[in-house]
Amino acid sequence: MARQDYISDMDEWQNGFSFYHELQVRFGEIDGFGHVNNTNIFTYMEESRIAMFKELGLMTDWGAPDSEEIPVVADLQCDYLAQIMYDEKLRVYVKINEVGSSSIDIHYLGINEKQLPVFTGRGAIVQISRKNGRPVKWSEELKKQLKSFSKEAHV
Repeated sequence: MARQDYISDMDEWQNGFSFYHELQVRFGEIDGFGHVNNTNIFTYMEESRIAMFKELGLMTDWGAPDSEEIPVVADLQCDYLAQIMYDEKLRVYVKINEVGSSSIDIHYLGINEKQLPVFTGRGAIVQISRKNGRPVKWSEELKKQLKSFSKEAHV
C-alpha cells in the first residue's frame, strides 16, 4: 500500500474513524475499463462529508438560503489503493482530523465489502462569509462540537 504523508500509521489512523456513509457504485460511475472513474471518488467523498455535516446539524444553517456562512473546499486529495467495480458497496469513513479557527481538516477512508481499503483522502473545508468570501471563525460552541466529534473513534 502507498504511504500517504497524512498517515503515519495506517492501523492507528484507520482506528480513528467513527462515522461512515454507505453507498453503492452505480453503472454510470464506471469507465470503459470497467472500474470506477477516478473523478467519482471525489463525489463519494463529498456525499460522505455532507452526510457527516448533517449528522452534526451543520447543513441546516449552511443550507439555508439566508445563511451568512457557507463551507467551501480549500483543497482535496485522494490516494487510490485498489480498483472499485460496478455494484460494489462501499463504506466511506469520514473524520475531522484537526479543527482550526475557521477551517477543518477532514480525512476519508473508502472500504469495500471485503473490508479492504480502496482509497484514502484528506481535505480542508473553510467556513466563509457568503457576502465577502472571507473566512469566518467558528463560534466557540461549534468549535467545541467539531473537536468533540473529531475525538470519537471506534471503527
